[in-house]
Amino acid sequence: MAHPLVVLDGSTFFVSEESGDVDAIDAEGFFHADVRHLSLWRLLVDGLPMRLLSCRAINYYSARIFGTLLSAHVGENPPISIRREREVNDGVYEELLVENHSGEARRVRLELEYGSDFADIFEIKDRRASRKRGRTWTETGESDATLWYGREGFTRGTRLSFSAPCTVEEGRVTFDLRLEPRGRWATSIEMTCLVGLPQPNEERRNDPTRGTRQPERRALELREWLELAPELETDCDLLRHTYRQSLLDLAALRLRARKRLAWSVPAAGLPWFMALFGRDSAITAYQALPFKSELASNTLQALAAFQATDEDDFRDAQPGKILHELRHGELARFGDAPHSPYYGSHDATSLFLILLDEYERWTGDADLVRALEPSARAAVRWMEASGDIDGDGYQEYMTRSRKGLDNQCWKDSWDSMRFADGRMAELPIATCELQGYAYDARRRVARLARELWNDEEFAARLEADAAALREQFNRDYWSEERGHYVLALDGGKRQVDAMTSNVGHLLWSGIIDEARAGDVVSRLMAPDMFSGWGLRTMSTRDDAYSPIAYHNGTVWPHDTGIAAEGMRRYGYRDEASRLAWAVTEAADAFAYSLPEVFAGFDRAETAMPVEYPTASRPQAWTAGAPLLALRTMLGLDVGDGELDCSPSLPEPVRNLQLRGVVVRGERRTRPGPD
Repeated sequence: MAHPLVVLDGSTFFVSEESGDVDAIDAEGFFHADVRHLSLWRLLVDGLPMRLLSCRAINYYSARIFGTLLSAHVGENPPISIRREREVNDGVYEELLVENHSGEARRVRLELEYGSDFADIFEIKDRRASRKRGRTWTETGESDATLWYGREGFTRGTRLSFSAPCTVEEGRVTFDLRLEPRGRWATSIEMTCLVGLPQPNEERRNDPTRGTRQPERRALELREWLELAPELETDCDLLRHTYRQSLLDLAALRLRARKRLAWSVPAAGLPWFMALFGRDSAITAYQALPFKSELASNTLQALAAFQATDEDDFRDAQPGKILHELRHGELARFGDAPHSPYYGSHDATSLFLILLDEYERWTGDADLVRALEPSARAAVRWMEASGDIDGDGYQEYMTRSRKGLDNQCWKDSWDSMRFADGRMAELPIATCELQGYAYDARRRVARLARELWNDEEFAARLEADAAALREQFNRDYWSEERGHYVLALDGGKRQVDAMTSNVGHLLWSGIIDEARAGDVVSRLMAPDMFSGWGLRTMSTRDDAYSPIAYHNGTVWPHDTGIAAEGMRRYGYRDEASRLAWAVTEAADAFAYSLPEVFAGFDRAETAMPVEYPTASRPQAWTAGAPLLALRTMLGLDVGDGELDCSPSLPEPVRNLQLRGVVVRGERRTRPGPD
């Protein structure tokens, strides 16, 4: 599908053709909690597909589709129109409306073909062709049908309920209509996800997700979400639209409270990553802190709740480690995938600590920081022990799972760790940004220990360890020959000497020596790294570079945004503002909703950003990137409980105000230039 129609509500989402139909090939269908509950959903009118007239997503959770008879042609007015209304609210509610616009009675046959493969999201993503190991069956009634899949106690079901009289068969529902002149007919369809088989004397188990329509409640909820965010005042329409869309995308990606997840936290991205992630959720919450601090509170609590307490090689778990990803599908349930949860993320633990400190600075929520002290201390112990595989002071990763990720940094594709000549680096690998995060985390936890936990000894030790790491890092990761910090040290402690955007994260963490910061900024802003839309993940001069390689040449908005914020931290505000504005400008090409990643083609050649073929959209830390860009341009920080604002605006922006930023419980009225 070139232009899929998407409606979503956290982990429940429906991806269809623009007509509303689904004949699943890739990530199309009705999904809930990592399982596809409908893979076939096709409307036929008198035996033929509907002719699409127009379709539109009204907001992130609802869509409207208009169509008519396929036989309509030039010179003949079609007598029949069809409208499909779709709303996702845990389950899915769909309404069909057929109108006869002629002066004659009309007979119309509507058929809805339905079916489900109950595919696990990983089976679809990895294109696994294996047959399902469980059993599927269908139960039909007078006005409903229920599709079931069961395997050794794992059961999922999809109930379809129809309000109008119909004929229900396995795989098909038929409505035979007689429409009076100027007459109309409608039916509502509720799609309910079932988890577990019904028990005697009870209709369902485990609080099924029911597709009832609740437009007033949903509209009120969304209005409150937007109204409680700071108000952006600017002369720049692009900033205004992108800011609003970022807030809408984050609202769409919120995972709602579940039995095992009691907090509304950002999922990583549609369609593959609608789940709790460590790295993605933590970075997104950090980006959104001045705008939606509750995301940080919820994320911190969720990540602490799933923090590892035991060793588990299959899941790459170690005591104190923060999860990478939590899944609820069949493969995770039966151990065919280690995501129950999986802990193969070497940076999530440090990022958890960074977020904890930043959250306290903005909110003053000492109670939560004190409550999470045991989790924070456990995270520090993991960094100092298991996180440092060979005891050399650096964070190195190497999977212990037969189904684990080889690369456990943010560039976690299999081929992302490359030397400048294109060779693959050998495990275990210590990427440069992992050291920066560990440095920053130690300094931040030291502040919390001193100011909130009353542990001066712990604080002093962490500060000393951070200082030692900084000195060691600036010696070992700097390449005199190439004049930049290297990507990583490999298993033989060789410098993996490619020039990559990871270096921008070093500025954000503060680990770089002040004397080299200018060289780093200049190197990142050079034409081989800066495409005009953002930073390439790898220099065009290095052999593994490709403008459409996932981590070896593409541009990631969140990655560019982190580098821009790092430049601001070191005082390079003009360069920071230029990068932040580039990210924002790119949003104009994508209806203000940035994709996860786009190609590294030079702006002068293409005049437009080119989307990566399988990019997620919406995607959490990409939705957060324009928010962090605003913080960078305005120069927002919190120090000693006060909001500091030192703006450096890009040339096209003359006025930028952010009113109503909440700092330590008080709403501030004027972050922005006078």
